[in-house]
Amino acid sequence: MSNVPIRVVIAKPGLDGHDRGAKVIARALRDAGMEVIYTGLRQTPAQIAAAVVQEDAAVLGLSILSGAHNQLFPEVLRLLKEQGADDVVVFAGGIIPDEDIPGLKALGVREIFQPGTSTEDVVRFIREAAGR
Repeated sequence: MSNVPIRVVIAKPGLDGHDRGAKVIARALRDAGMEVIYTGLRQTPAQIAAAVVQEDAAVLGLSILSGAHNQLFPEVLRLLKEQGADDVVVFAGGIIPDEDIPGLKALGVREIFQPGTSTEDVVRFIREAAGR
């Protein structure tokens, strides 16, 4: 088991103005010993990908409530790949309809957490996905 904390970027892509859920997850991950960088509201896919690369993050959590996930998530994943960061574990949370989940997972979003998911489930997923 590595003593180096898992570095996680939590990002809010698009024009969505609500970040309570993202902040709850960020705090839970910090409490679990992870190093968390929260990018703040209204981030573009390019800003998010740049933050992941600059922070040398192992994990990216995308939080979305606006309904624009099918436009924003593929662009974030494309930019990560373009910048050589396609090994980053990407997960998402927020309001994402069940019928959109298979397509997002096919693009490379490893897991999608819907409202009501426990923070323990998110922590467990990240530890397993990041190999810790």
